[in-house]
Amino acid sequence: MGIDTVRTAASDEAAERRREQRGWYFYDWACSVYSTSVLTVFLGPYLTSVAKRAADADGYVHPLGIPVRAGSFFAYSVSLSVIVAVLVMPLVGAAADRSGRKKPLLGAAAYVGAAATTGMFFLGGDRYLLGGALLIVANAAQSVAMMLYNSYLPQIAPPEERDAVSSRGWAFGYAAGSLVLVVNLVLYLAHDSFGVSESMAVRICLASAGLWWGGFTLIPLLRLRDRPTAAQEATAQKNQPARTARTARTAPGLRQLAATVRDMRRHPLTLAFLLAYLIYNDGIQTVISQASVYGSEELGLSQSTLIGAVLLVQVLAVAGALGMGRLARTYGAKHTILGSLAAWTLTLGAGYFLPAGAPVGFFLLAAAIGLVLGGSQALSRSLFSHLVPPGKEAEYFSAYEMSDRGMSWLGPLLFGVTYQLTGSYRDAIISLVIFFVVGFLLLVRVPVRQAISDAGNPVPEKI
Repeated sequence: MGIDTVRTAASDEAAERRREQRGWYFYDWACSVYSTSVLTVFLGPYLTSVAKRAADADGYVHPLGIPVRAGSFFAYSVSLSVIVAVLVMPLVGAAADRSGRKKPLLGAAAYVGAAATTGMFFLGGDRYLLGGALLIVANAAQSVAMMLYNSYLPQIAPPEERDAVSSRGWAFGYAAGSLVLVVNLVLYLAHDSFGVSESMAVRICLASAGLWWGGFTLIPLLRLRDRPTAAQEATAQKNQPARTARTARTAPGLRQLAATVRDMRRHPLTLAFLLAYLIYNDGIQTVISQASVYGSEELGLSQSTLIGAVLLVQVLAVAGALGMGRLARTYGAKHTILGSLAAWTLTLGAGYFLPAGAPVGFFLLAAAIGLVLGGSQALSRSLFSHLVPPGKEAEYFSAYEMSDRGMSWLGPLLFGVTYQLTGSYRDAIISLVIFFVVGFLLLVRVPVRQAISDAGNPVPEKI
C-alpha cells in the first residue's frame, strides 16, 4: 500500500511538472513574435522613416535638444532600452529570488511590454519620440520578462530533462515567429486588397505582435506556479518573526549582482569565458536588430524581401543549431563556436560588398546568418553550463543573462555612431566585425578543460 502511494505521488508530480512545462513553452511562443516581427523586421525601417519625416533640412532630429541623425535614431533607442533593462533586471531578479513570487513579476513585465508594443499602432506621421519611448519600454520589459522566464527552467525540469525542455521552448518561439511573419507578409503585400495603406499595414503588424504577446502570456500565467524560497522555508521552520524576513529583503538587487560577480572571481576561467561570450554575442544581437535597417536603407530592398529573409533565418537557425550540435560532438563545442565566429566575420564582410537592389545576395546572406545563429547561441549556453560550479546554476545563469543584455547596447551604439560619423550603413555594418574578432581572440585563450575541472565538474571527452 505504501509503495502504491509513493508511485501515485510520483506519477502526479510528473504530470504536474509536464503541465507546467507545457505552460512554460507558451511564453516563448508569446514573446518571440515581438523579437521577430517588431524588433527584427518592421520597427527599424518604419521608425527610421518616421524620424526622417520629422528631421530638419540637414537630416537631424532633436530629442531633448540633442542633434541625432534620423538614420541613427532607432539604433540609439535600442541601445538606451538595453541600458534601462540592465538597471532594472537585478532589482527585479533580487525581488523574485527573495519573495519567490516570480509569476506576478513575469506577468507585470510581459503586459507592460505587450501594451507598449500594441501602442505602436499610433506611431504615425512624425511621432518619432513616441516610437522611441514605446521601443525603450517594450524592449526593456521584454528583457526583464525573459530573465524571469529563464529562471523557471531549473524549477520545472530536473537536470536530465532540462536540455529537452529548453530546446522545446526555443522551438516554440521560432515556430511562432515564422507563423506570424507569414501572416504579416500576406497583409503587407496585399494591403491594397485589404483596403489599408502600407503605413497602416505596418502599424497593424506592430500592434498585432503586442496583442499576440499579451494573449498567449495568459497560458504560462495559468500553468506556472510560485514556490517558497529556501529562506522562506527556513523562516517558517524556525517560526521567526515576519520582521526578520522583511529586514532580509532590503538588500538591493545591484548588491546581489555584485556578490555574484565577486563569487565568480574565484573562478577566473569561467569569468573569462563570460567576457568572450558577452562581446561576440553583442555582435550577434546587433546584426539581428540592425540587418533590416541595412537592407532597407542601404540596399534599397522592399519590406517583403526583408520579411522573406527573416523567415529564412528562422527556419535555418533550427537546422544550423542541429548541424552545429553534430559538429560539436566531433570537434568539441569550443572549436565549433570558434568556427561560427569566423563564419560571422566572413558573412559581415560579404554583406559590406553586397550591391544595392540585390535580393538574391541578401537571401544568401540571410541563409549564412541562419546557419550560424542558432548554433552559436545554443552551444555557448551549453558550454557555459559546464563551467558553472555545482549548486550555483541559477545564480550563475542569472549573471549569464545579465551579461547577455548588459553588453548588447555597445553594438547598436557603435552602429549608430559609425553611421552618424560616416553617413554610410556599409561602414556601420562592417564596424561590427570587431565584436567577433575580439570575442574569437578571447575565447581562444580560455582553456575550457581546465575551466571545467576548476569549477568542480567532470570534463567531457569532447568539449
